[in-house]
Amino acid sequence: MRFSVSWLREYVDLPADLPTADLEQALIDLGIEVDSVVDLRETVAGALVVGEVLEIEELTGFKKPIRFCRVDVGDANGTGEPQEIVCGARNFAPGDRVVVILPGGVLPGGFAIGARKTYGRNSNGMICSARELGLGDDHDGIIVLPGDVPAKPGDDARPVVGLDDVVVEVEITPDRGYAMSMRGLARELSHALGVSFRDPGLAPAPGGTDTPAYPVEVRDTVGCDRFAARLVRGVDPTAPTPDWMRRRLTVCGVRSISLPVDITNYVMLELGQPMHAFDVDRIAGPLVVRRAEAGEKLTTLDGVTRTLAPEDMVICDDSGPISLAAVMGGETSEVVAGTTNVLFEAAHWDPAMVGRTARRHRLFSEAAKRWERGVDPALPLVAIARAVRLLTEHAGGAAGDEIVDIDHVRPRTPVVLPVDLPGRRVGVHYPPARVAALLEQVGCTVARGADRLVEDPGEAGVAVGADDDTLSVTPPTWRPDLTDPADLVEEVARLDGYDRLPSVLPTAPPGRGLTWQQRRRRAVARSLAERGYVEVLAHPFVAPGLADQLALPGDDPRRRAVRLANPLSEEEPLLRTTLLGPLLGMVKRNLGRGQRDLALYEIGAVFHPRPDTGRPPVMGVDRRPTDEEFAAADAVVPDQPRHVAVVLTGDVEPAGWWGAGRPAGWADAVQAGRDVLAAAEIPAERIEVRAAEYAPWHPGRCAALLVDGTVVGHAGELHPTVVAALELPRRTSAMELDLDALPAAAVAPAPVVSGFPPALIDVALVVDSSVPAEQVRQALVEGAGGLLEGVRLFDVYASEQLGAGRRSLAYKLTFRAPDRTLTVEEAVAARDAAVARAAQRFGATLRGA
Repeated sequence: MRFSVSWLREYVDLPADLPTADLEQALIDLGIEVDSVVDLRETVAGALVVGEVLEIEELTGFKKPIRFCRVDVGDANGTGEPQEIVCGARNFAPGDRVVVILPGGVLPGGFAIGARKTYGRNSNGMICSARELGLGDDHDGIIVLPGDVPAKPGDDARPVVGLDDVVVEVEITPDRGYAMSMRGLARELSHALGVSFRDPGLAPAPGGTDTPAYPVEVRDTVGCDRFAARLVRGVDPTAPTPDWMRRRLTVCGVRSISLPVDITNYVMLELGQPMHAFDVDRIAGPLVVRRAEAGEKLTTLDGVTRTLAPEDMVICDDSGPISLAAVMGGETSEVVAGTTNVLFEAAHWDPAMVGRTARRHRLFSEAAKRWERGVDPALPLVAIARAVRLLTEHAGGAAGDEIVDIDHVRPRTPVVLPVDLPGRRVGVHYPPARVAALLEQVGCTVARGADRLVEDPGEAGVAVGADDDTLSVTPPTWRPDLTDPADLVEEVARLDGYDRLPSVLPTAPPGRGLTWQQRRRRAVARSLAERGYVEVLAHPFVAPGLADQLALPGDDPRRRAVRLANPLSEEEPLLRTTLLGPLLGMVKRNLGRGQRDLALYEIGAVFHPRPDTGRPPVMGVDRRPTDEEFAAADAVVPDQPRHVAVVLTGDVEPAGWWGAGRPAGWADAVQAGRDVLAAAEIPAERIEVRAAEYAPWHPGRCAALLVDGTVVGHAGELHPTVVAALELPRRTSAMELDLDALPAAAVAPAPVVSGFPPALIDVALVVDSSVPAEQVRQALVEGAGGLLEGVRLFDVYASEQLGAGRRSLAYKLTFRAPDRTLTVEEAVAARDAAVARAAQRFGATLRGA
């Protein structure tokens, strides 16, 4: 939200010499994030003065109308002579006063002004428009000062056009909706700076009358617990928005539309009460406030026809919905150029309903932003009185005496606050009287013990019950966020000053550092990163159709997903059951940005629902939940095993002057799985890799990763239909593995290092193509005995000479004895035993034998 300090001063007595840095720090101390503070006096450099147009000569012979003007700028140019300026605008005449920037000045954006010859004439300066001065978007004509502005030629134009102000932009947190108004910000600054505050929300306003201003029926008093309206007849439809109001709206980032609409926006910014203006002559029949019917349609002010949901609140007439309540009005009843009879509406809507409606329709209007954060239900009549007064003052008309006020607002429930709770929670001693005074400062009504009142010596005039250790606090209507004792404690700490809170670090609990699961995850991440994979963190939300593409047909557990009650996007309402969905989405996004060689990995949780668990118990914040409540809540929480997944596409080894590159393939994905298991300290003899068929992998290029005979993951090339559906390159490969399914690593014995040389022997075995290489390797290990130190597959070969359906697997065998140098005979005997076991089990024969 943006606001001007000059507008703020109407409600709070800020010191005249308050530095902008002190203003910014005061807002920060209040817990309000400050995005920027801009002194408008510094946005335009040089001489910016008031000028009076003396003569205008129309220049002809050019593609567009050009005017040569002589402008009186007083003594601002140092000579007292009129300034000659060429201008293309046509909305001014001799005698008008305009805003002139003289040579040497610099406009916003670094646009320097000089004296130059253009269109055959000398031009010394520029007559400025609002957009050129950064005051708005109007560039159709230059600024013409009204006749009642007390400024003469040569005067500084900055105060005249509002460039003597300071503009502050703040970010309001969701629980501080009251601060999205001048009223709320002024009140906050009055607390921080200790200055007086004039509350515009307490202005007198006439109450509702027995005779309504217009027939209104509220059918849902939960969605709308207050509705007020008042009619103004005979308004001048040509009346313009006053310059001061238009400038304030522009500073706040609101576009000027028409006087009645601008007034509703102005009152919203001033008081925090969103309003709507109807053209009463375009309404057919009485107004009805109700929930929408499924399938009803409404064309909102932005020209979009929207299909309504049963939860949406609407304002209807005899023709149907004419306004999407609390979010945006409809086209059929909007104020138009010829509107003479205006019905102002101010209501109080359910914040949860408004928030869901705005997200459902993707319509985050300024009104909706305030409603979902909470609006003061005591404001409707005050806001309507303010709007009616502004409209009749600037556009004439007669305000009706009849006022609608349908009020079903429930009174606030007092909150019981132990007087010592702020001190116990914050660690700072707050005397009971200080607690009461701070809460009363923000508008709370504090009921205290009446048996025996004592004066707190540190807080004169504030009494607390000496025999009562609690306070009964009724929050004000504009603070819907104050509902629990913890909220009041936060207010006490905030108003007393966050700088008073001690900076004391808690004592670290005793322990042994990271758990073995944490060490494993770090080891896996480090291993993948060292091999060239780049870690990504994806949102855990997926679309419903994605599970069908990545899961097996039928009853695959990955099809059963947890649906979020309030998703960030209606298109992705489910929690992921596999890491591959969001990870493949990131691959697609990077491909779209020109990346071709990708190796990504993610370590994160997947979510599997627990069926038939019911709803979690309701737990408050007034006490620690019991162990039973924790257990009941935990039973509803989905299972969240932690997985690791990688995706590869493009070249895994780039091409260059050294030779051709190597594209990533299914074998790289399988190796990534082996690397993960190795980093998790799973011994190689407990790992098995076997062929498998598992979605979304290619049935002929998919491997299952097993530990102790249990499948813990899969790797390989993605199925062509999945690749085509997700628009990924052919041969894209992936691996996903359940880290939580891996057993804890056993205590590793110290390795025995032999000082004797190894015996290296290569064997090439011819087997059927259907025989997995991993199983041949295991047979060699079993047959070779204890002298075998290592075995590694280094070549796979197939040809017509080997025969159809046959292939050659070449292994490098390493033999070594711990206590002696092996003889040739011992090494050959061990090799022959290994080959014999492979021949016995798979019919393997030595290649070339």
